[in-house]
Amino acid sequence: MEREGVERLLAEAGADSRRLRHALALLSDGQWWTLADVVRQSATSRRTVESLVRELPLEHDGDRFRMPLVDAPDYQDLLAVAPPPEDPVAHLVPHYGHVLDRLTDLIAKAPRARHVLDHVSATPETVLRRALLLGARFWLPGARLLCVGDHDLTSLAVKLVHPEADVTVVDVDERILAYIDEQGLGVRTRWADLRLGLPPSAREHDLAVTDPPYTPEGTGLFVARALEGLKDDGRVLLAYGASERTPMLALKVQQELSQLNLVYEAVYPDFNRYFGAEAIGSAADLYILRPTSKTRPAVQSRLSRLSTAIYTQGPQSVESAAGASTTSATALEGFAPDLLVGDWPKDLTPPRVKLPTWLAKPYAAAPERVAVAVPPGLESALPRLLLATRAPQVRVLLSGALPPLPQPLSTVYDLRPGDGILDAVRLPQPTDEAASVLRRILDNGHAKLANTWREALIAVARSQGTALTKNDARTLIRQAAPWSDDLTPLETPLHHLTALPAAVTTTVTALTTTL
Repeated sequence: MEREGVERLLAEAGADSRRLRHALALLSDGQWWTLADVVRQSATSRRTVESLVRELPLEHDGDRFRMPLVDAPDYQDLLAVAPPPEDPVAHLVPHYGHVLDRLTDLIAKAPRARHVLDHVSATPETVLRRALLLGARFWLPGARLLCVGDHDLTSLAVKLVHPEADVTVVDVDERILAYIDEQGLGVRTRWADLRLGLPPSAREHDLAVTDPPYTPEGTGLFVARALEGLKDDGRVLLAYGASERTPMLALKVQQELSQLNLVYEAVYPDFNRYFGAEAIGSAADLYILRPTSKTRPAVQSRLSRLSTAIYTQGPQSVESAAGASTTSATALEGFAPDLLVGDWPKDLTPPRVKLPTWLAKPYAAAPERVAVAVPPGLESALPRLLLATRAPQVRVLLSGALPPLPQPLSTVYDLRPGDGILDAVRLPQPTDEAASVLRRILDNGHAKLANTWREALIAVARSQGTALTKNDARTLIRQAAPWSDDLTPLETPLHHLTALPAAVTTTVTALTTTL
C-alpha cells in the first residue's frame, strides 16, 4: 500500500521528481533523520517531504525516523540514479577543514536571528563555499567586496579564505556589525537601513554578495543597493530560493531582476543551505548577475519608487503595508515645525523632505524646528535622523517603541520622551576641549568623521598656542579609532559611536605629549 502512494507522488511530480527520489534515497539509507535534515539535504520543501513521509513505512526514535532496512529493497528502483547537480567547489572544501571549524564556531556564537528582518542562518559549509566560489571565479587579491547585509557572516568566511580581499559589510542589525568587528579580521562595518540609502563609503566595489528578504520587494531593493555599490563592470552574487511548489514567486523576483537590465552569468541550483526556511527546502540558488550599460538608470528608477515594506514578517512585512497607520498631525500640537521629514498628512503646509534625502545630504536651509516621522520598523534609524540636522529643536513621531539611544547623543541633545513622541532640544556648545571636539564631530553628521576630528584637534592645539600638523592629527586618530577612516557619523555603527567619546578624550589628552 505504501509503495502505491509513493509511486503516485512520483508520477504527479513527473520529470521534476528527482527531489522526491533524492529524499527517498536518504530515508532508505539506514540512517536516522529529522524532518529538517531531510528538507535541507534534499533541498525539498517541508510540505513535499511531509507528503512523502506520510506514504512510507517508517520507524521512529523521538523526532527522528528512518525506513526499516527490511523495507528498503522494495523502493530501490524508485531512487534517483544520479546525484544532485554538481557543486562547482565541492572538491575544494576538504582542504579548508580548519576554516570550516572556525566558521562553525562563529556561526554558533553569532547573535540570534531576528524574524522581523527575515533572518535565516546559512550553514557553515554554505558560507565557506561562497568564499571558495568567489575565489574560484574571480581574482580576489586587492578586490573590493561589499556584503549587502551579512547575518550569514559571509564576510568572515571570505577574510578567512582570502585575507588579501578588501571586505565591507553594510547592515541594519547593530549586533551583527559589532560581532563582525569583535573578530578582528579587518572587515569594515557600516550601518545602513537599505530602505533609506547606501552609505557614501560603500561605493566603487568590484563584487557584491547579498542574501536578501525573499519577497520581490526585498530582493529588488537589496540587489539595487548592491548595484549602487558596484563599479560598472562588477558582479552581484545573489542567494534566492523559492519552493518547488511556488514558481510564480520565483517569477516575480526574476521580473524584478529583469527590470534592472542584468545578465545572468550563472545560476547554481540549491547552492545555499540553511538552518530553517523549510518552506523553501532550506535551500536557495546562487545567481551571478552582471550589470549592463542600461542597469544604472534602471537602478535609479527602481530606488525612486522605494517601498519600506520588504519583509515577510513584522511591522514592515509586505502583507502589513496595506493596513499601515498614517502619520497624525496631532503629534505636532504645541510644536510649529519649519520642516517636515518623512511621511506627513498632505494638508500640512511646511516644506517637506523624504527620509532617504534627509540622510543622504545636508538640508540646504537652516530650520529652527524640524518634525520627523519614523515609520514602524525603522526605529533603528532614529540616532542618525537626529544627527542629520543642526536644528535647535526636533520632534520625532514614533510608530514603535523608542529604541536605545547611544550615549554620545546626550552631548548634542536634551532628550525628552513622551507618548509616542521624542522631543530633542539642542544643547549649548560645551567648553571642555574633549567635549567640544566630540560635539564638532556629531554636529557634522554628513561629513567624514576622521576629517572633522582632525580639524577639531588642530583647532584645540592652536588654542593652546601650538601647532599640530594634519599628519600628526591623523596618526593620533588612527591610534585611538582605527575604524574611523572614510565613514560619516550617520553610517557609523552604534558600538563605535558609543566608544567615540573615550577615543576623542584619548586624542585630546595625547596632544600634550605629542606637542
